[in-house]
Amino acid sequence: MDSSTIQNVRIAELSSRSGTSIPTIKYYLREGLLPPGTPTGRNQADYGEEHVRRLRLIRALIDVGGLSVAAARDVLAAVDVTEVPDHRLLGVASYALTRAPRRDRTDPVWRAARDEVAALVRAQGWHVMDESPNLDQVADGVAALRDLGQEDLLAPLPAYFRAAEQIATAEVEAVIRRGEPARMVEGVVVGTIIGEAIIDAIRRLAHEHVSAVVLGATPP
Repeated sequence: MDSSTIQNVRIAELSSRSGTSIPTIKYYLREGLLPPGTPTGRNQADYGEEHVRRLRLIRALIDVGGLSVAAARDVLAAVDVTEVPDHRLLGVASYALTRAPRRDRTDPVWRAARDEVAALVRAQGWHVMDESPNLDQVADGVAALRDLGQEDLLAPLPAYFRAAEQIATAEVEAVIRRGEPARMVEGVVVGTIIGEAIIDAIRRLAHEHVSAVVLGATPP
C-alpha cells in the first residue's frame, strides 16, 4: 500500500510512510499545521491519506521553501479556505518565499531603482501590486549594481522581463492544471525553489555557449 491509498494508520506508520519523525509530526500537530487524527483511545489516533498529503505540503513549505512555522501556517490557512480565489492562493504561497528588501528603503538610489523597476513592469503590462515584495527585491539588485559601478549590466533588464514572462506562463499553467489547492501550493513552492536552481544552471550553460560563439572558441 502506498501513500495514495493509505487509510487509518497509527502515528508510527504515518511517520514511516511520510518520512517525517514522530516528534516532528507531534510538533506540527501542536502548532496546528497538521490536523488531528481520529481519536481511537487515550492518547491514540488514526491518520489517513489526507495527513500524508498534508505532511508532504508542510515539508515542501518548511524544508524546501525555508519558511518559518508562522509563515507556513499562513500559507496552509489559505489552502484550507476553499473560497479563496486561485490567484490569491498562489500569491500567498509565492509571497511567502520572497525575502524582505535588504536595502534602506529611504535611500534615494534604492528608491530610484524601485521606480525604474516599477516602470518596466508597467511597460510590460503586467498585473502586479504596487506593494509587491518582489519589486523591492529587484530594486535591491539594481541598486547594488549601481553602487558597484556595474550599471552596464542593467542593459539586459528588459530582456529578463520578456524571458521571465515566457517562463512564468509555462510554470503557472502547469501548476493550475493540478486543480487541487494543496497540490497547487506545493507546485508553487517546490517549482519556485528548484526551478530557480534549474534556470540559473541553464543560464550559465547559455553563457558558456554564447561566449564560445562570440569569442570564436573551438567547438568541443
